Amino acid sequence: MEEAGVLEPSAVPTLRFALRITAPEAASIRSLALNTQIRIAATRRRYDNLSEQRLFELFGAPEQWSRSLRSLHWTNVPLQVGPFTGTTLVDLPVPCTYDLDVTAARYFHALTDGEVPLEFLFSGSLFYATENGLRVAPLAWDREAEVRMPVAVWRAAMDRHFPDSAWLRISRKSFDALHAYKARNAMMSWEEAVESLLRAAGEAEPGAGEETPER
Repeated sequence: MEEAGVLEPSAVPTLRFALRITAPEAASIRSLALNTQIRIAATRRRYDNLSEQRLFELFGAPEQWSRSLRSLHWTNVPLQVGPFTGTTLVDLPVPCTYDLDVTAARYFHALTDGEVPLEFLFSGSLFYATENGLRVAPLAWDREAEVRMPVAVWRAAMDRHFPDSAWLRISRKSFDALHAYKARNAMMSWEEAVESLLRAAGEAEPGAGEETPER
């Protein structure tokens, strides 16, 4: 893996990972049907107090993390690589969501800074030319790579499509009730309605709370 960045332009938030692929010596590769499983190696980084609070729903209280903190499956991404010999560099595009009901999005959103440790596990089929014609071989199952993606890269992808915003999915029943509350109180925006309900419940204003040093 060479680097992680934001794919631009894109219709949806999409990250790109530069992937360097090296063929066996003297092999003429016609194509590579690559499948990449990406996992979040959550145990391979430290967390500050604010991140610990945000990750409570995923892993429980920090004192339980010796048992509950674990790697998370993020996604599977297919990629078709064209002909090459020697070494080639390709971008692996990874579409993302800001749906905070999705575990990976909730994990990324919880992090205040630093890096996300990722594991890339590769499988697929390699098509190559020989004197006797085209041959196919499976990609060895032990092919994998690790990369530490800056949290800032994920935030940049989200900010490009959802500037200064977050995305929350609720049931139609809850939405209808919130809509009625907003209309009844002549509120101009959904945010105004939510903040009003938070104040009525005695909750802190959105974004309140100070970040503390990592443990």
